[in-house]
Amino acid sequence: MNSKLKNAFYIFIRGLCMGSADIVPGVSGGTIALITGIYEHLIGAISNIKFIWLKPLLHGDFHSFKTKLLEDIDFEFFIPLLLGIAIAFLSLAKVINFCLDVYTAYTFAFFLGLIIASAYILYTELEELNIKSLIIVAIFTVLTFIFVGLNPIAANHSIPIIFISALIAICAMILPGISGSFVLLLLGQYQYMLTCLANLKIADIITFVLGAVIGLLGFTRVIKWLLEHYKAATISALIGIMLGTIRLPYVKMASSMAGTNIIAIVALVIIGFFVIYVLEKKFKMV
Repeated sequence: MNSKLKNAFYIFIRGLCMGSADIVPGVSGGTIALITGIYEHLIGAISNIKFIWLKPLLHGDFHSFKTKLLEDIDFEFFIPLLLGIAIAFLSLAKVINFCLDVYTAYTFAFFLGLIIASAYILYTELEELNIKSLIIVAIFTVLTFIFVGLNPIAANHSIPIIFISALIAICAMILPGISGSFVLLLLGQYQYMLTCLANLKIADIITFVLGAVIGLLGFTRVIKWLLEHYKAATISALIGIMLGTIRLPYVKMASSMAGTNIIAIVALVIIGFFVIYVLEKKFKMV
């Protein structure tokens, strides 16, 4: 396998992992991007899209259009990544729905392990843990804990609502620690969009993708600026967000534990933790 093909394959695998995480309430695809070593590349590649190819396209200069397009968009990165994310979304929608309905406590126990491990991995990214960092962690832990305790909004599934929901959720999806799926859950769109994916409702899927793309292009510039100018504070905030997010899988798991095996619950938390831990170690070697 040549180096370019090998690199594309590893990016595709990361995309699969990100897509798998993003479809789960309480787990962030941004976290997976971070622990697999492509987060800054992802943020940089998205925020660097300036649409410089539009001008030659509008003037009918197709040679310049092609040149500018290749300069503006990192296709070698985006194609395998988005392919992996799309395949994960389409293939796992029904599986996740089934697991959440039939094995609720066990599924959320696994998710709990994933989130705890993700918070730990992010902690290792801090150069030092000082008083300022601890205060930021505490503030964002409390705010997120309160946020995830909110009740879902009763909303319709019209095209404008789906578009706006995607716009908001994608901002969460790109942040390590905040689950875009959980935001969709709060907005009353999560189950509906899973059904759309499972049944390939094209109009709703396209509307959601358009909202997500527009939100992504704007929000990544903010994240890039924060990481460049306030990296330690940003990472501390993200750790707090992850710790606060633990409330969601814990409450769901605890409320569904009747008739479950406590040993299996603990084992799944540990397995979830080590899945993320091993994933991070593996991709650091790539």
